Amino acid sequence: MPAASTATHYDVRLDQIESCNCPPNCPCQFGGPPTNTSCHFLIGFHVQEGTFGKVHLDGTNFVVVGMYPGAIHQGNAKAVLFVDERAAEAQVNAIAAILSGQHGGMPWEALAATISSLEGPTRAKIEMSVNGTHSSFRIPGICELRQTPIKDPVSGADKEVHIVYPQGGFFWNDGNVCTSAAMTLSHGTIKFAYPGGFAAHAIARWTNAA
Repeated sequence: MPAASTATHYDVRLDQIESCNCPPNCPCQFGGPPTNTSCHFLIGFHVQEGTFGKVHLDGTNFVVVGMYPGAIHQGNAKAVLFVDERAAEAQVNAIAAILSGQHGGMPWEALAATISSLEGPTRAKIEMSVNGTHSSFRIPGICELRQTPIKDPVSGADKEVHIVYPQGGFFWNDGNVCTSAAMTLSHGTIKFAYPGGFAAHAIARWTNAA
């Protein structure tokens, strides 16, 4: 992390649309190891409002793909960053800078140290729809995530389930838990498909402000 005098101030509020290869009751949220030993995830982000220095990021969409051989905190991840092709060059650079962890602020100050291989930022056509637990995104020919609510096994009605961290969570404070109707990725050597796994929509805030 750079000294406060060299770090660029940022403050960003985002919709976070995520899914992973754990079942809907993801044990990672409660201190356990991933269900399938490894952690593979797709996360789409839509910036509601935010700045990195003088760069405004409002409306920017980007996607992070990750593959950890074990739990996230054990590191050695392969990751890919895709940024919407409509973003300005300054916005692409700002997002990459935040995710590098070099300007401090959680969660990326900690997460960056767990990634051994990062590809990108790569510009791509990102189609994203933000609608609570009906949210979705796709990069044609590369990845797709479609969220769907958890169903009550008796009535078949949608169930609203939240994971809440009253003192503040690592990624978010209140996650609206759902599942994935589709969750696929095919990019170079990274390929997976985990429909029916853990998914959540949340509002996240990233900042390096003290």
